[in-house]
Amino acid sequence: MLLQGGPDGGDGGKGGDVYFVVDPNSNTLINFRYNKKYKAQNGENGSGSNKYGKSGEPLYIKVPLGTVVKDNETGKVIADLSHEGQKELVFPGGRGGKGNAHFASSTRQAPHFAQAGEKGIEKEIVLELKLLADVRTNWIS
Repeated sequence: MLLQGGPDGGDGGKGGDVYFVVDPNSNTLINFRYNKKYKAQNGENGSGSNKYGKSGEPLYIKVPLGTVVKDNETGKVIADLSHEGQKELVFPGGRGGKGNAHFASSTRQAPHFAQAGEKGIEKEIVLELKLLADVRTNWIS
């Protein structure tokens, strides 16, 4: 007689989110000319004993004040970072998959499969820097 334990696969972790954050010490987008691909961390797989996988670390991309994030295909504005300290979630991470414990039933007590997680958003974007002018004058007549 073959004894099988019940399902014990935990759910996978959520993928990391991608945020754009205003950096008050930056005034140019030159760093993006050389590093063109950014990726948040993947979530970890679930494991035995119904242990959930760890969620991926979020990715924070620092940009100067006045940066506009646009979708390359549609030209639609995704985020307008025009306030100090502003942080915008631009791409949420993908959902983690479900472990085999979700698929147990009275007739299938030890399923040998699980559901894969969903991929996060992968998209080409355009970063534009608005010109912000601060003019102070004293008028003498």
